[in-house]
Amino acid sequence: MIILPAIDLKDGKCVRLQKGEFDTVHQVADSAVETAAVFARAGAEWVHMVDLDGARDGVRKNAAIVARVARDSGLKVELGGGIRSIADLEAVFALGIERAVIGSAAVSDPAFVHAAVERYGEHIAVGIDALDGIVKTAGWERSSGLNYLEFAKQMKKIGVKTIIFTDIATDGMLTGPSFEQLKDLQKNFSGQIITSGGVSNNGDLRELSAMGLYGAIVGKAYYAGMVDLAKAVRESR
Repeated sequence: MIILPAIDLKDGKCVRLQKGEFDTVHQVADSAVETAAVFARAGAEWVHMVDLDGARDGVRKNAAIVARVARDSGLKVELGGGIRSIADLEAVFALGIERAVIGSAAVSDPAFVHAAVERYGEHIAVGIDALDGIVKTAGWERSSGLNYLEFAKQMKKIGVKTIIFTDIATDGMLTGPSFEQLKDLQKNFSGQIITSGGVSNNGDLRELSAMGLYGAIVGKAYYAGMVDLAKAVRESR
């Protein structure tokens, strides 16, 4: 299982939210570039980055920072937030990222996802962010009315190979991942599953790895000093 430490960007700052609520935003690090360098020294090979300005407003304001991380850190960058068109994909891949995450647009425009997969293949992932099993969009502020399992099946039919599943109720709460929802997802999606949200310690990561998941994103637990990243990377290999 790959470990993807996370950097969320808002107004150029490294921040974290609780349950995706923007009024809980707080800064957790001074520099995304320096933070990514720390991740690399711990042995990580990937970094998961989210442009929160893009996710909420559809306008990516942090491209220069993402480009510096992709260029200088030696990490593969997975980036989400505000990616809603082929032009957006061209722009973010020009930054040097490895994988682009399509979120809200996957719900509103499945044809875009199909075109993205045809053009970029396994460099495309779809983010499925759910609350009580229902997919949310627009920075988690709108309900789509879609069940997350049915939506995962739709994405598989389109040709999506990787999904990133977040149970919003656990995000930033340090209460443990949603293991049961993940097990149900594994039964309904045969591709690569990356889990996000709820990780509280290295034991959670060991359990996720034992499930056979492709990857796990670690955010607040790392910044709170509750996850030993170097140890997690070693144990997941």
